[in-house]
Amino acid sequence: MANGNTGIVHRNTSLLAIEMSLPQVTVTSDEIDEMLTPARKRLRLPKGVLQRVAGVYERRWWRDRDNGWKQGVVLAAERAMAKAGIMRDQVGLLINASVSRQHLEPAVSTGIHHSLGLPSSAMNFDITNACLGFVNAMTMASAMIDSGQIKYALVVGAEDVEQVQRGTVDRLNSKTSTRADFNNQFASLTLGSGAAAAVLGPTDEHPEGHRLRHTQARAGTEHHELCVANMQDMRTDSAGLLENGIQLILDTWKGANEDGYDFKNLDLVIPHQVSTVYIRNFSTITGVGMDRIPVTLADWGNVAAEAVPMTLAHIQDDIERGQRVLLMGVGSGLNTAMMEVQW
Repeated sequence: MANGNTGIVHRNTSLLAIEMSLPQVTVTSDEIDEMLTPARKRLRLPKGVLQRVAGVYERRWWRDRDNGWKQGVVLAAERAMAKAGIMRDQVGLLINASVSRQHLEPAVSTGIHHSLGLPSSAMNFDITNACLGFVNAMTMASAMIDSGQIKYALVVGAEDVEQVQRGTVDRLNSKTSTRADFNNQFASLTLGSGAAAAVLGPTDEHPEGHRLRHTQARAGTEHHELCVANMQDMRTDSAGLLENGIQLILDTWKGANEDGYDFKNLDLVIPHQVSTVYIRNFSTITGVGMDRIPVTLADWGNVAAEAVPMTLAHIQDDIERGQRVLLMGVGSGLNTAMMEVQW
């Protein structure tokens, strides 16, 4: 079986706007430690593991437990459309790329489409690929813009992790939980909530936009059982996910450079925010200095599919025109994708 990257060249698509919404409630890792007091005492677990091991000091929860995520994503989308200077009736495609969902049917995109008041001509659906979904959705939207099927696309996503984190705390505090349970469910305590929205449109009509150049993607699906989650529970082989995720990134990185894409001279790399260990390992294996890697993990936690777009939105005013920016995600499964954007 042949091994290699999927290479996609984006011919006429630019990122016109990227915006984010932060939930209102800050939950510190010290507070999570307090919630876990029964488990920590019984299993003799020290305080501060989330900070020391993952580098997560805070994460956010929505104030409105039922509709906060939707309010957040609608706000981010409205800001993005206003910044891009497009009206609702110009949107031809809406893709929701979040991991979180309150139900299996209908698609989460339908509620967002309705809340935004988009026209009936705006196709809408979900793309889910764990923490890689937003980058995948931008790639899909670009293909439709490049082909002339649509003019403008709106890619959105919102994560809501309070339920899974409260459930994890309750399970770990039960008298039957073990250290192995804590290790398997540790990653779910590093998650954070948040929302993001991006507007994409044709480059030839928007010279002010930030041009999508190409995407390099690669699958490592022999590792699809390392992280398995449903809407209440997430169990992760953190060590296996780190080792094999880093290797998949390295293989993809090498393949891109062999194809002539010169990733070594990128100005900025915005990776999915898993842990400080993951980010430092990525820096070491690729040679990209930490000064070129924006990190938001400490304050927001791992915001799943929205970690990359939220980080980009957060630092966008500091990026200089013409700089090369790489958006990079790894999704449980494993899959990875790296999208270069010329700012």
